[in-house]
Amino acid sequence: MKLERSTPALIGFVVAGALSLWLQYLIVPYSTPYWGLFDNFLDLDVYRAGAQVVLDGGDLYDAKLLGRMDFTYAPFSMVLFIPVALMSAPIAHAVWSIGIFVALYLVIVVGFRSLGHTTTWRLRAIAVSLVAASALLEPIRSTIWFGQINVFLMLLIVADLVRPEGSRLRGVGAGLAAGIKLTPMLFVVYYAALRQWKTAVGVVAGFLGSVVFGFLVMPRASSRFWSDTLFDSNRVSSPHTVGNQSVRGAIANIAGTDHPSTVVWIVLATAVLALVMAAAVLAHRRGQELLAITLVGMASCAVSPVAWGHHWVWIVPLLVVAVHHVIDGASRWRRGLVALLTVLGLLATVAWTTHLAYPIWYVNRSVEEAYLTGLFFKHNADIIGWFSVQPYNVLLVVVAIVTIGFCLRPPATIDPPVTAVGDRR
Repeated sequence: MKLERSTPALIGFVVAGALSLWLQYLIVPYSTPYWGLFDNFLDLDVYRAGAQVVLDGGDLYDAKLLGRMDFTYAPFSMVLFIPVALMSAPIAHAVWSIGIFVALYLVIVVGFRSLGHTTTWRLRAIAVSLVAASALLEPIRSTIWFGQINVFLMLLIVADLVRPEGSRLRGVGAGLAAGIKLTPMLFVVYYAALRQWKTAVGVVAGFLGSVVFGFLVMPRASSRFWSDTLFDSNRVSSPHTVGNQSVRGAIANIAGTDHPSTVVWIVLATAVLALVMAAAVLAHRRGQELLAITLVGMASCAVSPVAWGHHWVWIVPLLVVAVHHVIDGASRWRRGLVALLTVLGLLATVAWTTHLAYPIWYVNRSVEEAYLTGLFFKHNADIIGWFSVQPYNVLLVVVAIVTIGFCLRPPATIDPPVTAVGDRR
């Protein structure tokens, strides 16, 4: 069954999308003060405050934004943040939210196209339904709620890298994303492993271009960031924070310490990175480039010193891959296994709600009650406690292992290579 031509699939996804809007209300009612889906925008307000410091000629990395917050992105990020700083807060919030939904839609459509699907009106409707459904996932809900940037960076990377090898300026988009947030530089390792040197050089060139631009426009701030601020991970938060879904966060939360062993972190992060890179390379060789890019994107979260749930927006292209294989998979057992993995992914990433009916201090303010979303807030649960501490890292490892298992089977059991976007061969 071809997804883009199936009316039953269209109906099913539209119903699921509509149901998702209702389930979103059950998670936290839209009108709930502060906790409603469109009633926070803390991170966007920090971005705007940082941009205002730059516009006022202040010191970006010394300023305490909104009273107590630090700015953590590279100077090149001002390309995105200054425009929204010039808007009023309500307009900026609306524009940013619409941008997030549009970016999610484009990631899904580009992802399906890279898997060989034709962009019919049915596929577009399915993509809209998946956008609604993805808002039920903690990484996406938190992205919308905080007004985070990660979806835009993911779109830049996916749209750049699903193009065929040898495409003009391939890799530069990912490099520019790395110029805002350093973790996409991990794609250099991936393309070096593939010996796709032109793309690897493109990533490096895009990154260096962003750094040079920053020094030309903001020389003092750039010097401060690249020589000092970059290496201070505590500006983001303590590693021992519920919700830090990185390998370092796993060590800190399991050991109950603010000072996890650097040696243990490096060893475990290297092991995870080796496993994921092996899976990504094998996926690439089987023609599954979107899966490979998604694995590397997820790995960039895992090996980061601090990775909040909203950094793991790579769950969206992973969902696209899962939908593709469940509907258009080559064999019944494979569809079943992918379906089981999808269930695991949903268990790990759905915005499970923990309601605290008493005042707490949350991020930057005191609140009368809290609606905390994410499985990791249920880490004290007797049955799932071991899993809920680090569900995203567990999901990454499982997906990497299953990918290796699929790709090591004889070629006859694997889907034929997918034609990349724009490839006319």
